[in-house]
Amino acid sequence: MRQLETRVPPPILMLGLMAAAYGITAATPALTAAPPFKVALSVAAGLCGLALNLAPKIAFRHARTTVNPLRPSATTHLITSGIYRYTRNPMYLGHALILLGWVLYLGNAFAYAMVPVFIAFVSRFQIEPEERALGALFPEYAEYRLQVRRWF
Repeated sequence: MRQLETRVPPPILMLGLMAAAYGITAATPALTAAPPFKVALSVAAGLCGLALNLAPKIAFRHARTTVNPLRPSATTHLITSGIYRYTRNPMYLGHALILLGWVLYLGNAFAYAMVPVFIAFVSRFQIEPEERALGALFPEYAEYRLQVRRWF
């Protein structure tokens, strides 16, 4: 299973699951229902997700460290301020919210399963290896992990 660690960029995974959700919706139209305020909820989730993706990238650029999820060992600075005071993984949370916005828009019962699939995959194959790398690079990461939740 270690072969999958940091191999699939989370944005690519998100896009693949969005496509899968669309395919599931097309294949099972009888399981599709429009939730109340479908468009508003979808847009709100998507915009929150975009914000959670942009704010950390600005912080990473300001700190001159890598945003590349495939090379966590290349990190040069541990960022614990801003949104990182509330979640250790705001970009992945943002991806999950964008995906949630999409499946809310689709309204298919099976499509909703893509969100927990994303969270489970990213937790195991992206976040766990990142946490090992950050723990090896930054001794203060252990304390940070105790203070801030992984997702929200």
